[in-house]
Order: sequence, then structure tokens, then C-alpha cells
Amino acid sequence: MEPIRVLLADDQALVRAGFAMMLSVEEEIEVVGQVANGRDAVEFAAANPVDVILMDVQMPVLDGIRATEQVVAAGTAKVIILTTFERDDYLFDALRAGASGFLLKNADPDDLVAAVHAVACGHALLAPEMTVRVIERFASQQRDETAAADAAGPASPVPSPAARETQKLLDSLTSREREVLVNVAAGRSNAEIAAGMFVAEATVKTHVSNLLAKIQVRDRVQAVVFAYESGLILAGDKPAAD
Repeated sequence: MEPIRVLLADDQALVRAGFAMMLSVEEEIEVVGQVANGRDAVEFAAANPVDVILMDVQMPVLDGIRATEQVVAAGTAKVIILTTFERDDYLFDALRAGASGFLLKNADPDDLVAAVHAVACGHALLAPEMTVRVIERFASQQRDETAAADAAGPASPVPSPAARETQKLLDSLTSREREVLVNVAAGRSNAEIAAGMFVAEATVKTHVSNLLAKIQVRDRVQAVVFAYESGLILAGDKPAAD
């Protein structure tokens, strides 16, 4: 099998060197390049075969969020965002930009390798602690929107075309698919969902595949965004325990 080709994008040379060292011992992974800004990452991926980019957020010339948008739009590579808890305000924007995963900069080498393999295979990677931060961000946004609506008075605003389309996609789901989506948004694995719903894991996989197609998203990470943007899960909601 061909090795997984990884590009490192970070403006700190020591950080790039550290990740390169962690990955260099893996026979199935090859670091094909290192760049110091988002623009160079976009250009490198366009000119060279790259499977996964480990993308920092704060970089000169072009930041990691905008670079991720361009890479995903071009379809040249999958992106794992390098982030820290101190700057988790970037998480929400990175999700919308199309990142397939998120990795803490202090991650263990085994976690780094597992993340690269998972994303290269087409899976999404959203750690439970990151899921919590997504929920907190959406909850805060919903509280702000509710407060603004209350201040504006009783008149109900006309839904935007985007909101109507989102509702249409949500309505296309069966009740079982909605239940699975709620569990996906809670960060549960297929095995955990299967145990909680008393069905086979293969059944859950089928439901996940079907709902992703219906709501027109690429992966589980984007499904989390959809679950909150659509209002399927509201601020303060908690999926039922298994």
C-alpha cells in the first residue's frame, strides 16, 4: 500500500519538526512537505499529491481556517486542524470550513498517528472534549439569538431560504435517523449508539450512512454542526442516557 502523504502547515519550525519526528517512525505515513503559512499549504496541495494536512490556525499570509476552506473546495486533501483549548473559539469556524478532524497540539504520538490514519480513510475525528466545546458554542449562540428575538418583540421573522432548506433536509429524516443523529452529535461511536438503541452495529452504520446522504454532509463532524444549526438539538438539551 502507498503511504499516507502528510503535509505539515505551522508557522513554528519547532512544532513542525516535532510532528515530523513523531510521524517519521511510521512506515505507513510519509511527511511530504512542511510549510509555514496557509497560502503555501494551499499551493503545495494543489501541486503535489497530499492525503492529509495537519493545519495550524494562526499563521501569517493566510490563516488555517481560510486555507482549509480553499483546500476542501479544491478537493486536494483532508484537513486536521491543530488547536489548543486556549483558542477553541476557532473550532466552530474550522468545522464550517470543512475540516475533517481536530487534534490538540499536546496530543500523544499514538493519537497523532491514529488521527492521520482515521482521516485518510475517510473518517471524521472529533474528540469528546471537542464535542463539548461545539455544544457550548452553539448553546451560547442560541442564547444570544433568543435574547435578540425577545428584545425585538413578538413578531416572528420570516425564515431565510437557507433556514427553509435546512428544515427540509431535517424533515427528510425518519424518526430513527433523527435519534441516531442526536447520538452522533453527542459524540457517541456506532458501537455505543447500537448498545443504547438495542440494535446491531451494522444497523447503526446503515442509519448513519443514510442520514449523511439525506442532510447532504460529508461526515460525522459536519453532522454535528447540522444537528445544532437545524435546531434538532437546542441549548440545554441532553440526549437520553444509554
